[in-house]
Amino acid sequence: MTIDPATSAPDLSALGRPLEGLRVVDLTRALAGPYATLLLAGLGAEVIKIEDPRGGDLARENSPYVGRDGIGVERRHEDDVSVSHLTRARGKYGVALDFKKPGSQDVFRDLVRGADIVVENFTAGTADRLGIGYEVARAENPGVIYCSLSGFGATAADGKAMDIIIQALSGAMFASGGHNEPPVRIGIPIADMLAPVFAVIGILSALEQRHRTGLGQHIDVSMLGALTSFVAIENWSAMAAAGMQARTGLTVQRLSPFGVFECADGYVAVVAVHEKLAQGLFRAMGRPDLSQNSRYANRDARVANAAVLEAMINAWSRALPTAEVVALLEAEGVPVAPVRHPEDALVDPRVVARAETMEVHHPHYDTHIDLRTAGIPIVFSGARTGFDDVLPVRVGEHAETILAGRLGYSQEKIAQLRADGVI
Repeated sequence: MTIDPATSAPDLSALGRPLEGLRVVDLTRALAGPYATLLLAGLGAEVIKIEDPRGGDLARENSPYVGRDGIGVERRHEDDVSVSHLTRARGKYGVALDFKKPGSQDVFRDLVRGADIVVENFTAGTADRLGIGYEVARAENPGVIYCSLSGFGATAADGKAMDIIIQALSGAMFASGGHNEPPVRIGIPIADMLAPVFAVIGILSALEQRHRTGLGQHIDVSMLGALTSFVAIENWSAMAAAGMQARTGLTVQRLSPFGVFECADGYVAVVAVHEKLAQGLFRAMGRPDLSQNSRYANRDARVANAAVLEAMINAWSRALPTAEVVALLEAEGVPVAPVRHPEDALVDPRVVARAETMEVHHPHYDTHIDLRTAGIPIVFSGARTGFDDVLPVRVGEHAETILAGRLGYSQEKIAQLRADGVI
């Protein structure tokens, strides 16, 4: 490891990434699966993205697009790229395979023979029907780790699932919002993003076990199970039995004062759960006397009178600009933050410096717009993260690199696969 003499800190640019040397066959599409393989790519694995020759990944059709004319709602040129595809396919090599054509399964088996990991997010049972399921992969490579990421589990018969369906079924949607208000869809695709994190945890755990046994295994992650496990961290039955309102909208009344409060020009998030914090809030409001009021003098009393207390806090904060509310609360040591637009959040110097968000660019055109997307939100002391400078702009763009360079196929064999419509 080299050391930067100016800071005495490790020079991470000279370090490798944790998963370098591992190869991933990526059968995924849309968001949940591609995010799992994106994380693996950012941690250093070589990811070979397999797409259907007829159109490729579903994300290629997601608006907006970026290209020679900048950013637009509609695709205007053949080399315009969906921003979704631009962000999700970073660091991946692209190969096209039509698994409905004879001979495609042979190519899959050849890929698996030299791979460590396979990831798929087809509807349950589809991979087996196409001849590219776990049993086929294991027969070629007993050490392969094969991850299936689906809506309801690899053996379920419930069919397709989208993020909004999982939000609805998991209880997460109903848990969001206020009493007697409609359910609220969480503004980011939380199920699509959470399940692949569990998939990567499972893959890395299986890799560790393979070090001891020499054998791979099948990993089965369900979107519904992943999100429901998060919803279950709150004990909804206990709150109901205690007569506590579970759906309280912008605040959490069982922790009051805790939540989002309105200002003259925006909103702030405030946490004043413990005694010292509550007293600081009351001083910032110009109401230190509330600490002596029996209805607010301790935590249980504040929870019991949460609705009235929150109304007082909102009456105070609504009269002041966000910046002033933040300054007053910070001066008292009360945790507070303005509620920011995502564009502002993504350029926070703290997350930019740690590469937790990062810029992406069209490979050939400069848009002069900061297209900022997800990085790898993990910092290692002895390794780095980041993506190889590769992206399949065209479906199957890296066929020669992978089929000839990795599998040793001859040009004649590749030409024949093309003629047969396999690639």
